[in-house]
Amino acid sequence: AHHPNREPPFKTLNRKDTMSGNNELAPLQGLLNSVLSRLAALEGKVGIETPAGTAPPAAVPEDSGDVPERVSAYDTHVTTFVVPLCETCDKIGLGKMGGHILAAWDGIRQVVVLGTKCKRPGNMADLSPHLKATQEALGALGKMRLKRDFDWHYKAVMEMVVVCSWVMCTPPKTPTSFVKEAVGSSDFWSNKIRKQYKGKDDTQIAFCDCLKKMILDLSQYVKQYHLSGLAFNPHGIPIADYTAPAKAASAPAPSQANVLAELANKRTATGDSAASGLRKVTKDQQTWRKEFKGDAAKPKPVPSATSKPKPTVAQKKPKGPPKCEYLPVPHKWIVENHTKESNPNGMLTVAVKDAKDLVYVYNCDNTTVTITGKVKTITMDKCTKCNLIFDTAISSCEIVNCSRMQLQTNGVCPSFSIDKTDGCLIYLSPDTIAVSSFVTSKSSEMNVNWTDENGEVKEAPIPEQFQHKLVNGVIDTAVSDLYSH
Repeated sequence: AHHPNREPPFKTLNRKDTMSGNNELAPLQGLLNSVLSRLAALEGKVGIETPAGTAPPAAVPEDSGDVPERVSAYDTHVTTFVVPLCETCDKIGLGKMGGHILAAWDGIRQVVVLGTKCKRPGNMADLSPHLKATQEALGALGKMRLKRDFDWHYKAVMEMVVVCSWVMCTPPKTPTSFVKEAVGSSDFWSNKIRKQYKGKDDTQIAFCDCLKKMILDLSQYVKQYHLSGLAFNPHGIPIADYTAPAKAASAPAPSQANVLAELANKRTATGDSAASGLRKVTKDQQTWRKEFKGDAAKPKPVPSATSKPKPTVAQKKPKGPPKCEYLPVPHKWIVENHTKESNPNGMLTVAVKDAKDLVYVYNCDNTTVTITGKVKTITMDKCTKCNLIFDTAISSCEIVNCSRMQLQTNGVCPSFSIDKTDGCLIYLSPDTIAVSSFVTSKSSEMNVNWTDENGEVKEAPIPEQFQHKLVNGVIDTAVSDLYSH
């Protein structure tokens, strides 16, 4: 039976109670919205896409400020390292090189800004239209013609600007490793500059230091903000819908009034105009007047008493007939006078069957010589732009009077001898790294490549400069400090 004083088991909430409950949950709702906003911003930085079937939150800026953190960090990199390098280029006298470098880095900044606004594209080739500014700057840099005194500066910069391609890197290639690869190749030419100007010109040394510091700082920047590739905004817009912000309009051309005002400012203290001291053009020298005499006013050339003979250009001596033969008595292969035209695709193969045989390559040009089988000794003499690939040399491989050579051993070679050679690059196999030695004299631009335990290709220059001291009546020799960089 129903008791008149007992309250019902469920109390009915009226509208006033409901409104009171909503007011109590209002602070909690604001906190939840704040947490969701922060999670969305964190996903944007890390690159996590919104799970399928989940409604994406409202667009959230990646940073609380007007400029995203990765863009402001890039601006700091440019201000701290790129601008000093460009200023050093101007001090040395490298023409417009500094301006081209700065323009290339400005083009990369536009792509970094694009990444904060857009989603990652399905194909990184979609970035190509937005790299036009960088491509134009690098193209202008490649067309520069400098004095021969700046050949090493130009080569060092061209090896450096390759790092601009980091924005196109995709796994497994990372931007950090790609940028760091340019340190060695650029430093190879910088070391030559250091060697020439050490103790003579501090500006030249500062150029080399700025170049290396800029590459190393860029590697740190991409490691922090673009570890696996150019960072994008998962909640951004497609690249096809992105429009780069318009640049500020260029200054208007000076008017006639401005030109006259500038000329007035050029007047000297005595009241003379900027044109004072210029030679007056007479009527007979003004082409639009009838008094102009044309060719008649030009003095007739006076014939010289004795005409000097024109200098003759020395012509290259013709090569003899190409030869590739085996002499059984001295156990010797003779390879002579081969060029790219004398062999299919410039490739020549020498098949050695006896380990006692010698191979002598002489006067070859732009040819790839491949030696199969074990051989006792290999000698290359007076060759230019040739490649040598061989399996195993029991004794040694000698390079004499050559230029721009490349050697690769697939087996073992205990000794390499380089004499009177300019430009020699040697690739070592893993089997010969521990046993190979190098003997050099009167040679330059020598480098050695090998693969380390992690599978990365390493390169190191063979020293050309040494420091000698007289210690206790004996000459003590050490490698120059230039190769410690």
